[in-house]
Amino acid sequence: MRAFVTGAGGFIGAEVARQLRARGDGAVTLVRRPDHEQELRDIGCELVEGDLVSMPQDALVDAMRGSDAVFHLAGRYRIGIRATEHAAMYASNVVATQRALDAAIAAGAPRIVHVSTANVLGDTKGRVVDETYERPQPPRFLSYYDETKYLAHRAADERIAAGAPILIAVLGAVYGPHDPSQLGETIAQAMAGTLPAVTFPDLGASMVHVADVAAGILLIHEQGKIGESYALAGEIVTGRELVRRAAAIGGHRPPRLTVPGLLLRGISPLGGLIGPLMGQAPNFGELVRAADGVTYWVSNAKARRELGWEPRDLETGLRSLLT
Repeated sequence: MRAFVTGAGGFIGAEVARQLRARGDGAVTLVRRPDHEQELRDIGCELVEGDLVSMPQDALVDAMRGSDAVFHLAGRYRIGIRATEHAAMYASNVVATQRALDAAIAAGAPRIVHVSTANVLGDTKGRVVDETYERPQPPRFLSYYDETKYLAHRAADERIAAGAPILIAVLGAVYGPHDPSQLGETIAQAMAGTLPAVTFPDLGASMVHVADVAAGILLIHEQGKIGESYALAGEIVTGRELVRRAAAIGGHRPPRLTVPGLLLRGISPLGGLIGPLMGQAPNFGELVRAADGVTYWVSNAKARRELGWEPRDLETGLRSLLT
């Protein structure tokens, strides 16, 4: 199989590329700076230099032509960004998705997997929902990331309605080795015993290891039904529980200090000043809104049932980070 992968320089996309190459499939990867992607070269990926936002559309179509599959993972993830960063995130998450999907369709790709996120569902308010869940309308977005990924997901849905061969992966909270995100940093500090405090104890996440996510994305391509969404989510936890378990696996006690949500909400109007001082996101108010007591809980029953997907449990996944 010849697969075209966007976002292969990122945390999840790189794992998809690794798994494609490990099983002998060809992987063509679109990267901004080929000279910065030596690992992709080392595993035998073909690198195409370009950017989904600025690359001429006909060149993008030509790069995808002849692909048996297109996996669209490119995007920008960050909660708590300044308003000055909105345009760049919109371009990376919305415009790039529209252009990538349209190019894949024009190139004649028989199956296209768009990788989305449980953030598009919004706050599930303590419920574990599935792929049939519909976010209340009009949507109340918790972050600009949330909004842009919602719009990207809608772009995929619109093209599915028009007959495009698109399948959608809806990801839970992805963790794993070399995770550069805020979640990855929290887990690493908890396991090292250096996390000063639990800041969002009631944040609800569906934890899933990056290797299982990549395997699930490939299963969606192979066995999924065109037009369907599949939630690749894992164990349901709160922020407090995640920190406790990560600390225990690292041989440490969890932080004694838990910052109350009431305090976080109280200082959130000063987010532009407080965030940098606390080592948090610049727009701390947005971070609080998106994380304090919010649940992003989604069931993986459909992926297990229809794809035979079997993600590892959280204990096993966290222990793998010690090696």
